[in-house]
Amino acid sequence: MICIVDYGVGNIQAFLNLFKRIGVDARRASTGEELLGAERLVLPGVGHFDHAMQRLNDSGLRTKLDELVLGAKVPVVGICVGMQMLAHGSEEGSVPGLGWVPGRVRAFANHPKSAQLPMPHMGWNELEPRLGSKLFSRGFEGGSQFYFLHSYFYDTEDKNDVAASAHYGMDFDAVVSRGHIHGVQCHPEKSHHWGEQLLKNFVDF
Repeated sequence: MICIVDYGVGNIQAFLNLFKRIGVDARRASTGEELLGAERLVLPGVGHFDHAMQRLNDSGLRTKLDELVLGAKVPVVGICVGMQMLAHGSEEGSVPGLGWVPGRVRAFANHPKSAQLPMPHMGWNELEPRLGSKLFSRGFEGGSQFYFLHSYFYDTEDKNDVAASAHYGMDFDAVVSRGHIHGVQCHPEKSHHWGEQLLKNFVDF
C-alpha cells in the first residue's frame, strides 16, 4: 500500500489519480494511525519551505514518519518542496528540515550562473540520470522530459546521493537517492508518461 502523506500541503488528489491510472493501490494518510501498514510513502509539498515544514511538524505525523523511514526503513519519495524538506534546511527560511539526506536547499538567485535567469525555473526540462539509479531503472532509455516549477534547488553534501541532475544556468541536483530515501524536484504528477514511469519504478523496486 502506498500512503500519501497529507499534512495540508500538496495536491494529494493528483497523486491518488496518478496511482489509480497505473493500477497501484494508494491512500491518503493524515494521522499516524493511517500511516500504519504503509509499504511506500509519498511526501508531496508546494510553496514556502518554512510553511511546509511547520505544517508537517504541527500535523502530528513527524514522529511516526521518522519511525517508519529511519527505523523501519520504509521507502519514501519527497516531491517538489517535499524533496527539499529532506535536507537539513533551506535558504528560503529558518525552520530545520528533516535531515534525512544531508544537504541544503539554495536559491538560484544567489548562484552566479543562474542569478540572471527568469525565476522561477518553470516548464519542461531534461533529466540526466546517474547510472544505476533505481528510480530510472527502466523506461527511460530514450531520455525524459519533466515539468519543473521552483526557485530553490537541493545541494547535497555527498554527490553520491545525486540520482539525476538537470540544467538551469548550471547543473543542479534534481533527484536524490540515499538508500531507501528519494526526492524529486520536478513534478511527476504533471510529467505525463515519464512521471508515471518514475513512480512505477519507485513502487516496484
